[in-house]
Amino acid sequence: MERTATEQTKIIIGQFGQALTSRDLDSILPLFADMVDWYIPGNQAVAPWLGRRTNKTEIAEFFRVLWKNTEPVSAIVEHILVEDDFGIVTGEFSTRMLSTGKIVDSLFSIHLTVSGNKITRYRLQEDSYAVMVAMTHEK
Repeated sequence: MERTATEQTKIIIGQFGQALTSRDLDSILPLFADMVDWYIPGNQAVAPWLGRRTNKTEIAEFFRVLWKNTEPVSAIVEHILVEDDFGIVTGEFSTRMLSTGKIVDSLFSIHLTVSGNKITRYRLQEDSYAVMVAMTHEK
């Protein structure tokens, strides 16, 4: 029996969540299409992992830079909502910025579109101001 788009999107989001939790780049990258509409708003001059990406090479660089500069403290997924090829994951996280030792506490939402069993669109919304403040040495 063939899976519905909603079922397939739920599976891809679950696999992404597991790979992200374990920081497993080799499992994350195959989940993305060759060309991706990726955007995480924020100040790239302060937090270079933010911004737009369009392909797997750039996505791999995102994770490498993010993981080099941050340490997860905690994360709670509150909701995973899926309809057809679109999913939203909401929750809260705490992350330590390694350059300053400061911790960012933020709500988040990840918006994903899945097409052909691959993530084709990715948006992460977080408290980008808190990230910017945590990346500076100011109080």
